[in-house]
Amino acid sequence: MSTLAPLRLLREPWNASEGNQSNATVGASGGWCQGLDIPNELFLALGLVSLVENLLVVAAILKNRNLHSPTYYFICCLAVSDMLVSISSLAEMLFMLLLEHGVLVMRPSIVRHMDSVIDMLICSSVVSSLSFLGVIAVDRYITIFYALRYHSIMTLQRAVVTMASIWLASTVSSTVLITYYRSNTILLCLIGFFLFMLVLMLVLYIHMFALARHHLHSISSHQKPPTAHRGGSLKAAVTLTILLGVFFICWGPFFFHLILIVTCPTNPFCTCFFSYFNLFLILIICNSVIDPLIYAFRSQELRRTLREVVTCSW
Repeated sequence: MSTLAPLRLLREPWNASEGNQSNATVGASGGWCQGLDIPNELFLALGLVSLVENLLVVAAILKNRNLHSPTYYFICCLAVSDMLVSISSLAEMLFMLLLEHGVLVMRPSIVRHMDSVIDMLICSSVVSSLSFLGVIAVDRYITIFYALRYHSIMTLQRAVVTMASIWLASTVSSTVLITYYRSNTILLCLIGFFLFMLVLMLVLYIHMFALARHHLHSISSHQKPPTAHRGGSLKAAVTLTILLGVFFICWGPFFFHLILIVTCPTNPFCTCFFSYFNLFLILIICNSVIDPLIYAFRSQELRRTLREVVTCSW
């Protein structure tokens, strides 16, 4: 147990016979197919950084009444979701270290049960993180294109229903995934959900970028100073540009891993790709570190509140 092993159920393909899988592994055993030996300390460090960052975001939003709005509630939920990744990684790390050093002695059945619980937390975080990323993109889209009707469209009641529905769906879906992880249908649903969120944010990005470009052209043509609405659209377009790049880099390899499990479990190239599973998990944890920088720290009001929280200026 030299490396962190969450989501063990998705690490190796199950839809291949043992003989075929071993033959593929032998055939693909050269060079870069050995994978990366990522130290546990790196998982621990990233998990701690992510946990502190997202705790600060949650504390700042709860502290400042000016941030008690649907937009910041969604950001708060995203921070909580990212915290699940951190907590799960830290719990897995601590659990493994205690077992390795003989401090904790447990029956194998209990160890498997604890591992499944941690896997369920991570799966729930995956679904909820993707969902809140999409909701935040939609919320900002409404802010830009329906600014005058925003408060009637995104009411507090609708925001609460949306948040409760996402948490309920993520809990149910993670339970189903862990229970029926051998079903390709379940994995295809998860892959389809990821692709849907990617396409959704891509469409919103293109539309908002087109609006921002139109405003820039209008400003240069008429030499008019940018209005608050135009400035908001430009800032939102930049945010979504960063979002899409980070989203694809951090989540793409993990879901490509799932696609290969379904489509080519015995192919030598796929077998090589499977050996880098821990790297894909590192990227997911990095996403939980970067999310506060994209969604939270770009807000001047939230940055001011964060400084007050850090300096204990309550």
